[in-house]
Amino acid sequence: MTENKKKLLLIDGLSVAFRAFYGLHGQLQKFKNKNGLHTNALYGFHNMLESVINKENPTHVLVAFDAGKTTFRHEFFKEYKGGRSSMPGEFSEQIPYIRELIEAFGMKFYELPNYEADDIIGTLSERAEMEEYEVVILTGDRDLTQLATPSVRIDITKKGVSDIQEYSVEYIEEEFGITPKQIIDMKGLAGDSSDNIPGVTNIGEKTALKLLKEYETIENLYEHIDEMKKSKRKENLINEKETAFLSKRLATIDTDAPIDVELDALNYSGKNMEKLIAFYKEMDFKSHLKKIDSSEYNTEKEELETVHYSMIEEITPEMFTGKTALYIEMFDDNYHLSPIQAIAWGNETKTYIASEQTIKNSSVFKKWAQDADYQKTTFDAKRTYVALNRLGIKLKGISFDILLASYLLTAKDSSGDLADIAGEHDYYNISSDVLVYGKGKKTDVPEDMETMFAHLARKITAIDKLTSKLNDQLIENNQEALLMEMELPLAIVLGDMEIQGISIDKNKLEDMQIDFAEQLTAIEKTIFAQAGQEFNLNSPKQLGVVLFEKMGYPVIKKTKTGYSTAQDVLEKLKDQAPIVEDILHYRQLAKLQSTYIEGLLKVINKETGRIHTRYLQTVARTGRLSSVDPNLQNIPVRMEEGRKIRQAFVPREKGWKIFASDYSQIELRVMAHISKDQYLIQAFKENQDIHTSTAIRVFDLKDASEVTPNMRRDAKTVNFGIVYGISDYGLSQNLNISRKEAKEYIDTYFDRYPGVKKYIDEIIREAKENGFVETLFHRRRYLPDINSRNFNLRTFAERTAMNTPIQGSAADIIKVAMIQMAEKIKEAKLKATMLLQVHDELIFEAPAEEIPVLEKLVSEVMENAVSLSVPLKVESSVGDSWYEAK
Repeated sequence: MTENKKKLLLIDGLSVAFRAFYGLHGQLQKFKNKNGLHTNALYGFHNMLESVINKENPTHVLVAFDAGKTTFRHEFFKEYKGGRSSMPGEFSEQIPYIRELIEAFGMKFYELPNYEADDIIGTLSERAEMEEYEVVILTGDRDLTQLATPSVRIDITKKGVSDIQEYSVEYIEEEFGITPKQIIDMKGLAGDSSDNIPGVTNIGEKTALKLLKEYETIENLYEHIDEMKKSKRKENLINEKETAFLSKRLATIDTDAPIDVELDALNYSGKNMEKLIAFYKEMDFKSHLKKIDSSEYNTEKEELETVHYSMIEEITPEMFTGKTALYIEMFDDNYHLSPIQAIAWGNETKTYIASEQTIKNSSVFKKWAQDADYQKTTFDAKRTYVALNRLGIKLKGISFDILLASYLLTAKDSSGDLADIAGEHDYYNISSDVLVYGKGKKTDVPEDMETMFAHLARKITAIDKLTSKLNDQLIENNQEALLMEMELPLAIVLGDMEIQGISIDKNKLEDMQIDFAEQLTAIEKTIFAQAGQEFNLNSPKQLGVVLFEKMGYPVIKKTKTGYSTAQDVLEKLKDQAPIVEDILHYRQLAKLQSTYIEGLLKVINKETGRIHTRYLQTVARTGRLSSVDPNLQNIPVRMEEGRKIRQAFVPREKGWKIFASDYSQIELRVMAHISKDQYLIQAFKENQDIHTSTAIRVFDLKDASEVTPNMRRDAKTVNFGIVYGISDYGLSQNLNISRKEAKEYIDTYFDRYPGVKKYIDEIIREAKENGFVETLFHRRRYLPDINSRNFNLRTFAERTAMNTPIQGSAADIIKVAMIQMAEKIKEAKLKATMLLQVHDELIFEAPAEEIPVLEKLVSEVMENAVSLSVPLKVESSVGDSWYEAK
């Protein structure tokens, strides 16, 4: 923008808010304020306003809204915008607050009866252009691209509100080959299903563009209609001439609407901080509150306390008194490799800070750290334990973990950032100006070391103060034992597993890399021969052209950029298109090669020759563990090529074996226990094949001899479907049957297993009353949408209520088993080591002579980890590699 030139920003309010709503729709449960109001659209809209103001720096701003459902267009076409589904209640309840937010940003909004927001924007953009303003229009609706001129740019939100495509005159002409004004003619011919603009039968956007390149306008096209060759298209154009002109009229934005807003009145001078702070508080936007300078705007916000700290080079015993908070500052998330910046310990009164070298040289610190009688409170116990292990220190005496406690209390995914968790629990003594330090970017390091030290001291203070607060909440929720007896001991067990790592046969992986490359080349040649040409197999666009244009296969699905070649599309095509089978195989092999073969080779530790994954305890809401850097829980096993990758996972010494133990049908056993269904309990107690037993009851058979393989397969699908709260539609898709048949299966199942039906009804009722459900160990899953008016959200919450106690309890049981196994291996003084946890399975390595002892020990521990009304059963195997053991 040239100096002193005025810039008008026009925002299509409802359109952008709608994009914001759906951009964060997957996190709808997360975005709620204390009064239960959904806030995802508000949050996204806020971020959009912040972003666009910073980017454009406008001198004038207006947000336009539709005034109602009917406009002047309905006077000549009653069906205009007909057939649109009603606005979700979770969105409509946020609209009044969007207007509050706009005012808090110091902006004006406007609506005009009988007109749309498009007409307000069109009128003001034309007026502003005449007065030599630069104009930027922000919308989620491509209809407004017709307003583009050399002085007016249209920004379209593509995904959520963060991904913006700028539509200038040049871009429109280059992208579509027409001028902005011709977009109106294009809609006249092709129509617009989103607005229920009819257009001409069988004329889509591509055909419309082709016609406009030849005839320029609808008017000119009809003047030359007789010159067209005889065709069905010509016939449709002639028969539907009135519809074409009606559609063009409907699509035309009125740039002379009778609005009573003067441009000078839209002057923008910045946010109304008083209103904005009040808005943040009402919506529980704590992260935004923290960013505000308290001294200038927010006198109510807790002032940062003065912190007392010392950077020391010599450590003395007097520096350790009573319960002590301990924190290690590192750049990166991967604490196995990240440089250690500093180690801090202390309490809210005083913090001591030392360098890595000082800690390494201090026998006093090591003695304190390794003495279990000294209690240490931490943020992320496992991270702290592994980092100190790198310095030759075996940390003991961890009495509390802020990260784990917060996760148990909120059941929310955690970023692992102490400031976020402090804010979550209304503790603000960590200032935003130093918060950025320690989030993983080297550019975030404060230039002034004093800032870093104060930052660390505030972290120690936060850990110290939050410990009692969070512990009180855990006691209130009956979750103290879940932290102290399960999650905290497990953190140390997992830390030892991560430190140990698992050995990798690098040569094996490299051989597989060569083999996969040869296979990919051979498949590629086969595909090219079938296609009759070479093309980029990794380009969906080129693949789409080959399959649907050159080879003429039926189009299953189209996207904005062309033909869809997604997995589900290709699966539907493979029976009639032999080439597709090869393409699918190529994709599978290519993913195995890049993600797993090459991915694993990159993360082999050069010093140990092993892979040291990290287990995340605070991600899955069911309590399941996740594996990252790399993810060893997700190595594909359905394909033989995928399974073979496990051949590279071997014991650390010759003469050792890999030993694997897997809980058999643990979730179904947990369901039997929780539901108290007598028939399920009986089947497990009698050691019946549960899927065969279910088939007998559901299909009303005499005994197992009448059960066919297909019947057992269907019964298995139903069994696990019930665990995961499957719907009749989901079951129909899995079994390839009608929804009616699927519903009959489910109804019959509930009739034959009445205890399961009773459990489901009761758990949903409890969830509606309490707002959460619990596992056998009191792990909670909060369900804010359980009473939602939105059918889809409510039914999803109900399914979650059904399966969380089952899945979560199964996850808890294996955690108990892991803690007990670690203790038993030490007690038995075995050399065996627990290496991996993969959902319901534990992987060990041990000398061959220890295998019989280990097998007996693992069975005893895992099968008796908890006492249920049905027996737990473990299946074990052994081999020279993980592949052989499975």
